[in-house]
Amino acid sequence: MSGRTMQVLLSTYNGEKYIGDQLDSILQQPYEHIKVLIRDDGSSDNTVAIIENYCNRYRGRIQLLKGKNIGVIPSFWTLMQQADQKAAYFCFCDQDDVWMSDKTVRAVHQLEKMEQEQPYGITIPAMIFTATQLTDAQLNPTVIWPGKPAREPSFYNALIQNIAVGATVSFNYQTLRLLMNTQDDVNLSNIQMHDWWMYLVISSMGKVQFDPQPSIYYRQHSNNAVGGEATAFQKVKKKWRSYKKHRDQKLLVRQAQEFQKIYGAQLTNQSMIEQLQAFVTPRTDFAAKLKFLRKCRLYRQSFIENLLFRFLIIIGYI
Repeated sequence: MSGRTMQVLLSTYNGEKYIGDQLDSILQQPYEHIKVLIRDDGSSDNTVAIIENYCNRYRGRIQLLKGKNIGVIPSFWTLMQQADQKAAYFCFCDQDDVWMSDKTVRAVHQLEKMEQEQPYGITIPAMIFTATQLTDAQLNPTVIWPGKPAREPSFYNALIQNIAVGATVSFNYQTLRLLMNTQDDVNLSNIQMHDWWMYLVISSMGKVQFDPQPSIYYRQHSNNAVGGEATAFQKVKKKWRSYKKHRDQKLLVRQAQEFQKIYGAQLTNQSMIEQLQAFVTPRTDFAAKLKFLRKCRLYRQSFIENLLFRFLIIIGYI
C-alpha cells in the first residue's frame, strides 16, 4: 500500500459530547499518513476548546477552521474547497461516530485498486462508501445499515435516490478536482446533500463502489443531523415527513437541473444524456407523465420505492 496522504474532512457543531471519541478513533488508525481538517460550524459549547487541545497534542496532523453557522452542506463544501491539494485521498467524517480500526487502510486499498484497474494509467474520479454498524448513544451495536443495494450504484439510481452514507464516503483527488474545479459555481441551495451530489457526479463520470462491510460505528441519538433507519416503520415515517415538508419544491428535479447546468456538457454517455433531459423536462399533463415512465430507466433500490417513485411522477410531486 502507498504512503500517500488521506485527509479527513470533519465538520463539527456543538459536538462536545462525542468529538473526543471520534478524534481518538481517527488518530489511532494504523494508516500513518492521515491528517484531519476540521471546520467548526459556529459551535456555542466546548467543541472548539476540545479540538484546540487535540491540535496542540497532535501538531501538524490536525488543522482547525473556525466559522459561523452556515449548515451541513456549505460547511462540508468549504472543507472541500480548503482541502490539501497534495493529498491523494479524502474522506467525509461526522463528529459523533467512531471509526473502526481498519477504516482508512481498507479505503485506501480499495481506492488504489479502483485506480489501478483503469487502462493506460488513466486515473478517474473514484469514490467508495460502506455499510455502518448502527449503535445507540453508548455505542452498543443494534443493526447493520444499509444493506447491500439490490442493484449496483449508478447514475440512473443517483438521480432519484442517495444510497451513499456520507460519514463512510472516501474518494480520490480526481473526485475532489471534478467537484471543485467547475466553470460555474454550484448553487448549494439546489443540492439535497453533499454526499448525494458526489454520488450523482461521480456515478456519471467516474467509478462508485459499495462495500457491505461496516467501517464506522454510526451513533444514533437525539441530535443527529441525519440518521439511519433501522426499521421499515422508521423509513416510512422519514419519507412521509419529507413528503409533507417538500411537496411543492420538486427537490429532485432541482438537483438534476443543477447537475445539468454544471456537468451536462461533459456527459458523453448518450443514454445518461437522454434520461437526464427527460427527467428535468416539465411533465404538464397525464400523457407526458406516462410517456416519461415508459422510457424511464431511473430506479430506486426496492420494488416498493420504485412504485412510490412512479406514483409521485403521476401526481406531479416529482
